[in-house]
Amino acid sequence: MTNALTVDLAVIGGGVAGCMAAVAAAREGARVVLVERYGFLGGNATAGAVAQFNSWQTAAGRRVVAGLADEVVARLRAVGAAGPHEVFTMSTGHRMDRVVYAPERLKWVLDRLLLDAGVQPLLHAQVAAVQAAGRRVESLSVLCKSGLVELRPRVLADASGDLDALQRAGARFLPLAEGEALQPATMMFRFGPVDFERFDAIAAPERAALARRGHAQGELARAALHAARDPGSDDAWFNISRLAVDATDAWALSRAEIEGRDQAWRAAQFLQREVPGCERGTLRAFGTQIGIRETRRVEGDHVLGADDLLRPAAFADAIAAGAYPIDIHPAQGGGLQYRELGDDHAYAIPWRCLLPTTLDNALALGRGVSATHEAQAAIRVMTISMAVGHAAGIGAALACAGGRDGAVRGIDIRALQRRLREQGAILH
Repeated sequence: MTNALTVDLAVIGGGVAGCMAAVAAAREGARVVLVERYGFLGGNATAGAVAQFNSWQTAAGRRVVAGLADEVVARLRAVGAAGPHEVFTMSTGHRMDRVVYAPERLKWVLDRLLLDAGVQPLLHAQVAAVQAAGRRVESLSVLCKSGLVELRPRVLADASGDLDALQRAGARFLPLAEGEALQPATMMFRFGPVDFERFDAIAAPERAALARRGHAQGELARAALHAARDPGSDDAWFNISRLAVDATDAWALSRAEIEGRDQAWRAAQFLQREVPGCERGTLRAFGTQIGIRETRRVEGDHVLGADDLLRPAAFADAIAAGAYPIDIHPAQGGGLQYRELGDDHAYAIPWRCLLPTTLDNALALGRGVSATHEAQAAIRVMTISMAVGHAAGIGAALACAGGRDGAVRGIDIRALQRRLREQGAILH
């Protein structure tokens, strides 16, 4: 093993949550290393090719996510890689705002964002082991092309999605309740060219009928024709597959990746044969990986519940806001379980949801924050994950400032909230 590297913050996972945490901390003066298993950043935003950032505002048009997430979109737009904020109609008939973007160009945008902030990325690397003593993470063994590298962070931020580092550090996780199942994954695929004038003109009843027919015929795993246009092209990324999988099981994940490509292949044939505007199209690309909606959820100091979102609850330690509805993809069948919010309804996420109960110098980010299955179905989306990551980075930097030991429970919450507001973030 190479010599140990001491850092203020080690971020595990270079998805959008991890990237925002790394950038925010580095801009506050922290020494930051980000560990990412692929040779590029973005996670579900790039490898999973989700291709749209959803739910920036309430249905009434009040913004609830800004800050660093806005900077990402601005940088994408500067290179022609993101569209405007737009309202679209979902397959359920509900309306939602989004920003579509080009996943390939987002890779470059995130590279520049991290390097400009002074983050040290370690790509093609995965955590092999975590050494913890009592309630503290002491060091990480990271397997990379150079062999094993030891990192000694004051704060560990696990943004890996599956929270593998926290699992190895001895964190506890929330169980599914009786009758609940992990949300399924999706294999995104790129299809084109699409005649968007004709495709977008398909009336909602006809679109729903086409989707139901494709599902009944076994050609669409999900009864939907949901797509996001790739900016600057006549292609679209389609989100119409469905894979029931526990992605922490390597064998099951391997089978799901293969099944996902098969589902995408069959769906592309249906689009070409049956869907107006898609007759000349063909399957252009698969996502690098299936997009995972849910695996582990950390047991945190506060477990965010559906009631917290629906009331909504007021939190003195609020660090991010959201307006995405409770959107559960059942493991079986082609539909959705969708609980829409009021026209101007938004909710807050407290700092305590990021704090594993068994560890003092660690944070959980992204879709694995402390929340029930129902609440996680709302706050898992990338827009909200960017807002939470932004807060996590500043919080981690505060935990290390002035020679502090990284105790994330001991930070000044008001100072954290003040810095977030100064940087354009919205907390309520």
